[in-house]
Amino acid sequence: MATSTPSPISAAPLQCGRFTLTFDRPLVMGILNVTPDSFSDGGRFISRDAALARAEQMLADGADMIDIGGESTRPGAPPVPLDDELERVVPIVEALRAVRVPLSVDTYKPAVMRAALDAGADMINDIWGLRQDGAIDAVKGSNCGLCVMHMLGEPRTMQLHEPVYEDVVADVRAFFAERVAALGRAGIATDRISLDPGYGFGKTVEHNYALLAHLTDTSPAGTNFPLLAGMSRKSMLGAVTGRGAGERLAASVAAAVCAAERGAAIIRVHDVAETVDALKVWQATKNAAGNGHY
Repeated sequence: MATSTPSPISAAPLQCGRFTLTFDRPLVMGILNVTPDSFSDGGRFISRDAALARAEQMLADGADMIDIGGESTRPGAPPVPLDDELERVVPIVEALRAVRVPLSVDTYKPAVMRAALDAGADMINDIWGLRQDGAIDAVKGSNCGLCVMHMLGEPRTMQLHEPVYEDVVADVRAFFAERVAALGRAGIATDRISLDPGYGFGKTVEHNYALLAHLTDTSPAGTNFPLLAGMSRKSMLGAVTGRGAGERLAASVAAAVCAAERGAAIIRVHDVAETVDALKVWQATKNAAGNGHY
């Protein structure tokens, strides 16, 4: 009898607010930027109606999660005042509360974390890895999922000087081990934690591709945290294709498939429909690989 090849994803289930996520396939997280200055779609979804329409389209296209961001974290981006971020994010979370997929909020500000969780968010996606004062306190009393990202430096300056690592994969792994330990000391269960190597956040092109090639090696030894890969439309793709941010669809889809092949549990993208289709083909091929000849 023909059998299916197991998925390369070995991630443990993730407690994510109202949801417990399992990973028999990679989940697609759709990006909803409610900012005027995002590097690839700044201003397109800043109005409430446009943002909600975009979310509805991503759900129709097969998004498993929606990640809402009210502050651009592109290289060189200035900080957004707290009140502005709250005004952008909280009404969208409240309006989408009824959808049956997890809502993630991309923020590093503890006050935004608290407000988003009160409004119904299921996950906090923090580029600072919950290192800001008060961040751990803001999330530890909930059951939200957490995405701990690695970043060298800060958005305003992280790419001004060439980042230096002794061994980028080992350094990112050590960072994750330290953050997981810090969260554990605060009483946060490991089943709430996912990890993001932070493609483009204080890395050279070579660093980014090393982290993609060795994605599962970024997780601390002996652990199986869900790994999130977010490369959609980023400059690491432009560096090898020579294409601008608006012309990186094919490269973004290819990066998503590469991430899936290397064990990514969650893939964060702008182009949901195309990524979902590509991953369906990838999954069907993986399944067929273990079947007998007909």
